[in-house]
Amino acid sequence: MSSRKKPRKSKTKAKKTTKKTTKKLSKKKQAELDKRTQKIAQQMINTGIGMVFVSVVIFVLVFSPILKEELKYLGGSSRDITSDDIVFKSDYDLSAELSDEFFEPKLIPADEDFSIIVPKINANSKVIENVDPYNSAEYQVRLTEGVAHAKGTSLPNEPGNTFLFAHSSDNFYNANRYNSVFYLLNKLENGDIFYIVKDRTLYEYSVTEKSIVSPDHIEYLTGTSSEQTATLMTCWPPGTTSQRLVLVGNLVSISKK
Repeated sequence: MSSRKKPRKSKTKAKKTTKKTTKKLSKKKQAELDKRTQKIAQQMINTGIGMVFVSVVIFVLVFSPILKEELKYLGGSSRDITSDDIVFKSDYDLSAELSDEFFEPKLIPADEDFSIIVPKINANSKVIENVDPYNSAEYQVRLTEGVAHAKGTSLPNEPGNTFLFAHSSDNFYNANRYNSVFYLLNKLENGDIFYIVKDRTLYEYSVTEKSIVSPDHIEYLTGTSSEQTATLMTCWPPGTTSQRLVLVGNLVSISKK
């Protein structure tokens, strides 16, 4: 009987050894699995951090012009400008510069031949004449130089509507790299004043209409009027091309400088 029991003990011992080996292998596999899981988790964290960083960089690149203009506006650096405060660089001699020590500095238009001044939002930009508003390849290039005057619309010294635009483009980045002249047009309300300079003559307009329209709303481009008006347009919201913000001003006065 004793000879028969011995093999059983051997089998039991073998089973215990197998179990120990299995446990060791399981622990090793678990350790390797844990290590692999930690590595994947770390890679995901690093990827997430990288994506957040890239997103922040893109946001800053895209919207920095808008944020810059908003901060300037909130800083309250704008002041009331009248036609008497606007002088041309060629007339701004030493005596005028000296007077700035005692009085408010004069405002010099960006261009004596054609420019726009919107005092409330500190906008002062050259205007590029006769830009085709239906030709994206043309106006995207011209918008890097300033505000565009829509070809086919009136000039300030003519009856009808002078259409100026600074809207931008086929993507967020391009929309913001052109210029930020009209980003704050939404701050203007009825009664606010803006000026257009054409051939050393100052045309003063008062805002009478403010609206948000779809991109295919082109009546401001094609409309005719015996009155002298000016329309300012930009994309809305800033940095997008989904809609258009439109301001219309009626001519109030003309000053020959």
